Amino acid sequence: MMAEWVQIALRTLLAVVVLFVLTKLLGKRQISQLSMFEYITGITIGSLAAYISLDMDANWYLGIVAIIVWVGVSIGIEFIELKSKAVRDIVDGKGRIMIKEGKILEDNLKKERLTVDELLEQLRKKSVFKVADVEFAIMEPSGDINVLLKKENQPLTAKHLGIKVGPEREMQAVIMDGNPMDEPLATLGFNREWLNVELEKLGVAIENIFLGQVDEYGQLYVDLFDDKLQVPQPQKKATLYATLKKCEADLELFSLSTKETAAKQMYEQCSKNLLTVIRELEPILIR
Repeated sequence: MMAEWVQIALRTLLAVVVLFVLTKLLGKRQISQLSMFEYITGITIGSLAAYISLDMDANWYLGIVAIIVWVGVSIGIEFIELKSKAVRDIVDGKGRIMIKEGKILEDNLKKERLTVDELLEQLRKKSVFKVADVEFAIMEPSGDINVLLKKENQPLTAKHLGIKVGPEREMQAVIMDGNPMDEPLATLGFNREWLNVELEKLGVAIENIFLGQVDEYGQLYVDLFDDKLQVPQPQKKATLYATLKKCEADLELFSLSTKETAAKQMYEQCSKNLLTVIRELEPILIR
């Protein structure tokens, strides 16, 4: 006869494996934003897992059957929700407007059983401290409140100013805990030799680097284990921009200083072409 503590240990391990597999089937929503039904499902599955681990009854395995049924029902409802908005509205609920054009909708506040203090707290979490600044605020089915500020209160962006900005791509971590990472380097088209050259420019040994990242333009940024040490930021783009501007200014100077018509036209044309290139590269070089 197996000892009780051994049985409990084995059942607990079995419950962990079953829960892990079934949670993977349920998807990431179970660990991020839960609907009301998913919340109930999570509590029930947790209770059943505890029953499997601790109940010494001979029919403990029925708890696994119950968990599988719960998960099956949950997956089935999620599948139906993907196909039907009406079912989504019933199971997950609908968003409700809390603020419109700077005015709090008290009736909707009562329907969600939300106090003014709680609403203001949610607004502060979105860095909004004045209700009159809000154009639109809605409570999502998950309980989160999303806010749209009025036009005059929205922060300025490059688009508002008519400035073209270069695309921002994912940074690649090429050093972690003092160790180089070959796969991200290869993704960027670099190798360890290139990395060593860049580290020599910064005057930093790789074993002293906690995290090293490279952007799509080949600039290496490092964070050291010792937070007191300061590493200069890469200046490749700034140097290139300054060099291009100097070349364009030199061409203009050459065109003004020469008396030959053909040479003057050549310098002027080259200056215009280089200026066009600089304007196209500015969104990338100036950040």
